[in-house]
Amino acid sequence: MIRIRPYQSGDWAAMWDFIAPVLHAGDTYAVPSRISEPDAYRMWVELPRAVRVAEDSAGNLLGTYYLKPNQPGPGDHVCNCGYLVAEHARGQGVANKLCEDSLRVARELGFTAMQFNLVVSTNEIAIRQWQKHGFEIVGTLPCAFRHPTQGLVDAHIMYRLL
Repeated sequence: MIRIRPYQSGDWAAMWDFIAPVLHAGDTYAVPSRISEPDAYRMWVELPRAVRVAEDSAGNLLGTYYLKPNQPGPGDHVCNCGYLVAEHARGQGVANKLCEDSLRVARELGFTAMQFNLVVSTNEIAIRQWQKHGFEIVGTLPCAFRHPTQGLVDAHIMYRLL
């Protein structure tokens, strides 16, 4: 069983254990590959409007997402999310549950659309997942991401109304 709940301050250590390898790999998130733990905490926990975690029936963390306005002012009705699933929990439906929950929470917070600004074209699993949830590729940015092993690759902007 996968349960999604709000982030609690005691969650960070377990989250950092699975967030750090993904951010440091540099192949899916547009953040410095040597992002520090304090900077990652600020990005993932302090700045967003909502942070949720997925846990199993024993309370072990499986994944997380953050939700924030995509732009300030006149663009703050569109939100942006970032998702991360722990390596050991991949392929178990965690990303699906996180996305479903984020769409619900976004509506509750008054957002009218969700946008992913930089979905790396080589992240085909994520692209299929987001399309399954109604996101469309509304633009492709040629060579917009420096992949650590594949060089310059395209990045997609994905969008859906809520």
